[in-house]
Amino acid sequence: MTQETQSRRTLVGRVVSDKMDKSISVLVETREQHPLYKKYLRRSKKFHAHDADNACQIGDLVRIEECRPISKTKTWRLVEVIERVGA
Repeated sequence: MTQETQSRRTLVGRVVSDKMDKSISVLVETREQHPLYKKYLRRSKKFHAHDADNACQIGDLVRIEECRPISKTKTWRLVEVIERVGA
């Protein structure tokens, strides 16, 4: 399988921590419907992502992509900053 045909999961979320060097913590919120009551529930999960240039700040809206394990907890990398906070 070549690199072009392999699709990788991408997620969009908000940066909640940028205290680490070359790493960010991203909160991704999803909406899912309850099987019986049909009410929409908000689910959230945090992912650690690799930010090589330390480009992100807390509050930025970013797109992250799945990648090979970079460390024990980092298996995502920053693709783009969609919206900057305060700009």
